Amino acid sequence: MNQRLLPFFLLGVLALGGCSTMDVPRIPSDAIPARDSAFGRSIQAQAAPYQGRSGFRLLPNSSEAFMARAELIRNAQGSLDLQYYIVHDGISTRMLVDELLKAADRGVRVRILLDDTTSGGLDQIIATLATHPQIQIRLFNPLHLGRSTGATRAMGRLLNLSQQHRRMHNKLWLADNSVAIVGGRNLGDEYFDAEPNLNFTDIDMLSVGPVAEQLGHSFDQYWNSALSKPIGEFISSAPSKGDLATARLHLENSLAESRQQNHVLYNRLSAYKTRPRMDIWRRELIWAWNQVLWDAPSKVLSKADPDPHLLLTTQLAPELKDVSHELMMISAYFVPGRSGLVYLTGRADAGVSVSLLTNALEATDVPAVHGGYAPYRKDLLEHGVKLYELRRQPGSGSGPHLFSRGSLLGSDSSLHSKAIVFDRKKSFIGSFNFDPRSVLWNTEVGVLVDSPELAEHVRKLALEGMAPALSYQAKLQDGQVVWVTEDNGQLHTLTREPGTWWRRFNAWFATTVGLERML
Repeated sequence: MNQRLLPFFLLGVLALGGCSTMDVPRIPSDAIPARDSAFGRSIQAQAAPYQGRSGFRLLPNSSEAFMARAELIRNAQGSLDLQYYIVHDGISTRMLVDELLKAADRGVRVRILLDDTTSGGLDQIIATLATHPQIQIRLFNPLHLGRSTGATRAMGRLLNLSQQHRRMHNKLWLADNSVAIVGGRNLGDEYFDAEPNLNFTDIDMLSVGPVAEQLGHSFDQYWNSALSKPIGEFISSAPSKGDLATARLHLENSLAESRQQNHVLYNRLSAYKTRPRMDIWRRELIWAWNQVLWDAPSKVLSKADPDPHLLLTTQLAPELKDVSHELMMISAYFVPGRSGLVYLTGRADAGVSVSLLTNALEATDVPAVHGGYAPYRKDLLEHGVKLYELRRQPGSGSGPHLFSRGSLLGSDSSLHSKAIVFDRKKSFIGSFNFDPRSVLWNTEVGVLVDSPELAEHVRKLALEGMAPALSYQAKLQDGQVVWVTEDNGQLHTLTREPGTWWRRFNAWFATTVGLERML
């Protein structure tokens, strides 16, 4: 090392290691049985006639997805287990945190497992919430060096890129080990149509009965993993009860201010208080056999490609192999890779109708991922795979629909859903994208449901998103990719891919520097 650089290097190391931590006991715990709460027992009684089957209902729109989470907090009597990749601050998150605190006040045990991605600069705030005697919070695969400032945190990540590349992408909301929500949504205003600039369209699924217990097992495996660390390990001094009281006062004042300044949005989000829907949804359940699939937490420890026995994709492989009539996929981020290309074109060549809905370059929130997808587009089309790319804004004249831009004026739409329909008989909904990151690096969770009725519901959502006014259909014309779409009831063809020059550059750069396996 250059001797002139040595003092700066040592200064960096000191900064990275300069945050002392507390010695926090890490006590294993398990899901509280559903029978231990009246709500859980009511679910068990409802499920009993179905002899091991579970109940399912899609939550395809933002309002229902938010209401379901809030209502499950209010219904919970024994436990709430939450597992998330990203939690963004905003009015929706603050309302949910307020309800979580009230649940903890009435004795509900709350366990929150967050990927470390969401904790940047928030350790003290998270630790303050965990001061409540009924709330425990852990971070998955956390960065241990340089957490004190944004600059040192960035340095810590650079010193351990392999670890920082491997994340817990799971999304799970579980009440009394009897009702769960799985799907693609993180927590934040953009996922619940409460963000003025962006509305992520997503699909969640309310999952009731034995399936919730299976999801509880997956949560326990992550919670008790050595990779999950109590938030107290990353702070130098524990917040006091007074700090929590102060934080709650700030939270109450913030919500009161939101109610006054943005009462339309506030009233829409708080509809669960005056017009609860849980009893209605419970009457609308589709009862079917299912399989819960999840990656082993130790997947992230692999130095190279992970052991196939650890992977969700290994569990899903038989369904992908056996599809014989129609394969329909919704994947916000789609990078098939060579193996995915061989699989999809092979299915299409065998006579299977293969169709995919993903984001257009103009709509994706990660243009680099589009750069990983675009080089495969021509090969897929040549074999008859149908490709649909969701537009940033729907075409003129399109009516109300799930994939429309958000209700807030000026917001754009971006696909965030992840779902697969097999032969119109089975459907898979979870956090898994059809890309190398979901296959190799991130951990994922989802539910495979054996129900033609539910599969048809998912299929209709996919077809809605593939409509000409909502998506560009990529096609080949004279050997070149073109994009067919509809405005004012008229189809027209674009020969240049829609998207700004900056998005084009990001996509091109990701392809040029060979980032595909990282996407």
